[in-house]
Amino acid sequence: MIEAEKLGKTFDGFTAVHNLSLNVAAGELLALLGPNGAGKTTTVRMLGAILQPTVGQARINGLDVAAQADQVRRATGMLTEHPGLYLRMTGMEYLLFYGRLYRMSDSDTKQRGQRLFRQFGMADAVHRRLGEYSKGMRQKVGLMRAMLHDPAVLLLDEPTSAMDPHSAKLVRDAIANLRDHKRAIILCTHNLAEAEALADRIAIIKQGSILAQGTPPQLKQQLLGHPQIEVRVNQHLNGQVREIEELAAVEYIGIDTIRYRTENPDATNPQLVRRLHQLGMGVISIYEVNQSLEDVYLRVVEEK
Repeated sequence: MIEAEKLGKTFDGFTAVHNLSLNVAAGELLALLGPNGAGKTTTVRMLGAILQPTVGQARINGLDVAAQADQVRRATGMLTEHPGLYLRMTGMEYLLFYGRLYRMSDSDTKQRGQRLFRQFGMADAVHRRLGEYSKGMRQKVGLMRAMLHDPAVLLLDEPTSAMDPHSAKLVRDAIANLRDHKRAIILCTHNLAEAEALADRIAIIKQGSILAQGTPPQLKQQLLGHPQIEVRVNQHLNGQVREIEELAAVEYIGIDTIRYRTENPDATNPQLVRRLHQLGMGVISIYEVNQSLEDVYLRVVEEK
């Protein structure tokens, strides 16, 4: 549904995006992560046929973003961080304006618009002017506009920016419900927990290039290594870890705690527990230490 091959964009000698390639299949959500200025928004705007690539190719639902830009825009729903609302319009007037641009009938736009306003908890704001909306409400209207024509591809740039927790959850739930076998979604966000909760795959971009790409478990394995296990025992270890180090890659030893990594925890953990028991130690707890997407992101951004 979304294909980019060696995509690049240069502005007056400054390279914003360089040699970027990615694919998003129908039914898949890709989270595009990166620091400010990494090239996320430029990438999304090229994929949405708002900016023309300097080099490379991109296709949306089989349509070339350069040669078939008008068709790409009709097949795409886009939300930018600053959606550019017409503040003197009411919420419904705004959706009707865009519905006509998408060649929807007014009756269809009103029906779908009313449903979207209810879905986002804003049923009482349909006929209020956008200038009276809070920033979070305006962001939700921008997302409604992106969803209005039921597009095959959604490009969402910071969709929960400036929202309170309740509103952000409504938007995340809406995005999750939009995932089906017919639609592909790219989500740009600084909220790593949001990305991990929603995304099938993650791509991390820095200085215009994708440095790492894969599912969250794949990236954790690739960049952080095998799962880290922590074991706490019921007495001081007193340096009795030499034999344990033969079973696993021990990384930390405390008074009563060991942390280690293993390629095969199903086999290593029982062996280690048995050995601790032979040494006269009882195991109080054993668990896998959480390795977050934040750990992966910082490793990529800081080291590469």
